[in-house]
Amino acid sequence: MAPDVPLLPTQKQVLELLDGEFARAGYEIEDVVVNSSTRPPRITVIADSDDGLDLEAIATLSRIASPLLDALDSADTAPYVLEITSRGVDRPLTEEKHFRRARTRKVEVVLEDGSVVTGRIGHVGDGAVRLVIADRGKLSVRELKLSEIAKAVVQVEFSPPNQRELDLVEQSGKGGDA
Repeated sequence: MAPDVPLLPTQKQVLELLDGEFARAGYEIEDVVVNSSTRPPRITVIADSDDGLDLEAIATLSRIASPLLDALDSADTAPYVLEITSRGVDRPLTEEKHFRRARTRKVEVVLEDGSVVTGRIGHVGDGAVRLVIADRGKLSVRELKLSEIAKAVVQVEFSPPNQRELDLVEQSGKGGDA
């Protein structure tokens, strides 16, 4: 007997179905959101990799995901929109891999003590991140333990970064950058 309300795949089903295929393609699923309250319903797969996610990668992942999800379809399955996307600039950096993937980007960090530090991400590894901090034209490097960070968000930049900052970012990783 078919249910009165068409069904969508669950978050767990989508993750189990796609995770291995995305990994083989070099991508990691960060999250899956199944939203039945939108019209049409939407399945959003948030993916990432160390090389980032460009439009070509999104198209590739969509071509991987669509037939796999279509195979789940039955008479009870509701039509839905499949969206493959990246973490986005507004999502907080919460794990070491997020900081590593955002290397060279400007970030605002709120520390556990409430202080705020803004800098460019340099070396990331061993539970710490090095930030290149520009203060009145003077550049310095500060290492923060990830455990000291309450929140970190990448900042949108509308002009190219200062070359001296980028050079110091590169130097901050000498001797074993991840």
